[in-house]
Amino acid sequence: MNTLSKVSIGIVALLGSGVAAADCGDIQIAEWNWASGELMANVDKVILEEGYACNVELVPGATTTTFASMNEKGQPDIAGELWINAVREPLNKALDEGSLISANGGPITDLGEGWWITPHTAAKHPELKTVLDVLEHPELFPDVEDPSKGAFVGCPAGWGCQLANANLFRAFDMEAKGWKLVDPGSAAGLDGSMTKAVERDQTWFGYYWSPTAMIGKHKMVKLPFGVEFAGSENWDGCIVKAEQDCADPKPSAWTESEVHTVVTDDFKNKAGDEVMSYLSSRVFPGPIMNDMLVYMGDNQAAGEDAAIEFLMTQGDLWESWVSADAAEKIKAAIK
Repeated sequence: MNTLSKVSIGIVALLGSGVAAADCGDIQIAEWNWASGELMANVDKVILEEGYACNVELVPGATTTTFASMNEKGQPDIAGELWINAVREPLNKALDEGSLISANGGPITDLGEGWWITPHTAAKHPELKTVLDVLEHPELFPDVEDPSKGAFVGCPAGWGCQLANANLFRAFDMEAKGWKLVDPGSAAGLDGSMTKAVERDQTWFGYYWSPTAMIGKHKMVKLPFGVEFAGSENWDGCIVKAEQDCADPKPSAWTESEVHTVVTDDFKNKAGDEVMSYLSSRVFPGPIMNDMLVYMGDNQAAGEDAAIEFLMTQGDLWESWVSADAAEKIKAAIK
């Protein structure tokens, strides 16, 4: 059993360890430089301050730098939305040593990268249940410049996902099946192509990721690939590399994206059972997170304002994460 597969066992042991409630005290939370992480950090701040009497400081967060700081300096105390693929090996080592603890092995559901179609396309063509189904019908997704080919919209040049999409395009032999790999040119081009298709009830097939405002706003449909993940050797040793370093890519589902809430050992010891129970229970359903990201975009809302909106409108969800006493304190504070 690898380290991260032990997380649920570790959480159970942690919450049942009989650690007495402690003074939460002064803590630092990483406020990530992307919208979902910004929202989560601010929700944690309000709940921990108002519900559990912590004194919270938000500090700028980014995946590799935040992990390095926690691993080497023990600060910040909480990384709420740590995407672990980029730090898996050193994180495993820290978890094994006990200096860091995974308090939650899935704080957001329905997340990850993959290939999507519009809701209009899904409704009009219910037979398209997987990527393999779509690949048999390039005629349903005509390319603007060459309607004889189907358009698959990949990533802009320079993005890491450009390589993965290009190699999967080859792995599934899409050119021979009548497809064209379209470079959208920029983030705006990628978003614009999706938005245009949705607003005009046109078909669209391409790469994106969640949680994002675009997926939430347009209610995009993520397709299972219809094949299994072909292993890390194929993915890490070929799919994510330049074409000249990936001579024989194998068809594969997209590699699983893993997100954890990670805390320091010092924080776990001082925070007490109730706070750790909150962090282990705090799971944002993907659709709700995407809706919140739409709210943030439409209202130009920062994390602090978005957190209050979330707490005001999603009581049935977040009250299940906290004790009854903490819930009453939080509700009184945000009125």
